[in-house]
Amino acid sequence: MTVMQTTPAATEHATPADICSAPPRRHPRPDGQDRYTISEVVAFTGLTAHTLRWYERIGLMPHVDRSHTGQRRYSNRDLDWLDFVTKLRLTGMPVADMVRYAELVRQGDHTFAERRQLLESTRRDVLSRIAELHDTLGVLDKKISFYGQER
Repeated sequence: MTVMQTTPAATEHATPADICSAPPRRHPRPDGQDRYTISEVVAFTGLTAHTLRWYERIGLMPHVDRSHTGQRRYSNRDLDWLDFVTKLRLTGMPVADMVRYAELVRQGDHTFAERRQLLESTRRDVLSRIAELHDTLGVLDKKISFYGQER
């Protein structure tokens, strides 16, 4: 099981799937034929092999299947999780918070409230950064306009 497996199999009161990003990137291979080597994942995600191994070591990718020879074999589900983790990194979320989020996912649906709190906190930080960037853009626009005037 990978970290992304967050919904139970069909139950009486099925909960919505934990969708990481919409729309998800198209996978290179269909489910069932999705056993990627680390070099294929590097090519597909743009992450380095070192980063993938580090994610596994710190608990962001706690269970990556292995071949009979011990080589890592990633699935489409793993690619989806890596896409989500990459987006979290772009938000500026600290790695410790990303690891905490991954731990909460593994613990099950009863952690939805805590996961939501983590994501809402990150969202507030992102909105604050966006506001700062808008202010900075305004300053740049004024300078560009100033230098564009004939002297």
